Amino acid sequence: MNLLNPELQDYITGHTSSEPQFLQRINRETHLSVLRPRMLSGHLQGRVLAMLSHMIKPKQVLEIGTYTGYSALCLAEGLAPGGQLHTIDINDELEDRVRHYIKEAGQESQIKYYVGHALEIIPDLNVFFDLVFIDADKTNYSRYYELALEKMRSGGFILADNVLWSGKVLQQTGNKIDKDTQAIVDFNRQVQQDDRVENVLLPLRDGLMLIRKK
Repeated sequence: MNLLNPELQDYITGHTSSEPQFLQRINRETHLSVLRPRMLSGHLQGRVLAMLSHMIKPKQVLEIGTYTGYSALCLAEGLAPGGQLHTIDINDELEDRVRHYIKEAGQESQIKYYVGHALEIIPDLNVFFDLVFIDADKTNYSRYYELALEKMRSGGFILADNVLWSGKVLQQTGNKIDKDTQAIVDFNRQVQQDDRVENVLLPLRDGLMLIRKK
């Protein structure tokens, strides 16, 4: 979904810090050889994730939805000394690629990579998180959100991607709305009505919900 005209988008990108060279290569290789490369956070969103991580300086980060590891490496940039990022993905076909990128980045001690069902893995993590990034299957967004809140300290942040869902969130609920769109609509409403948090929906790419636990 293009919220801005291409010229303005190019201007924004041109006035945003460049991707580190290593991330540029992951970006390029993902687009060349992996299905659905649109799932990659990319230059602008990646720099936003890195900037937020630098601002928060989290000791513990949870990412739900690794894909090829680009966003995990962005979020890891702002980790506090001795901090750790836990990233989970169900797609074992990308495991070798992701582990290779993490090793090549020298982040094996900072990034713990899990392959499996996040709903089964998260409850067993004996960690309280300062920052959580949700970017996985949309039908479980609400469940991921609740699990994240349970394992988050007061003042922690949750970021949820794709909350505009290519503008489909404006569709009326009914028989014609698909399950992913309905899940995002329900999630957005759930967050908006949750008095445990404060939230801002940012029109960044496909929509990024920034949530702070009170």
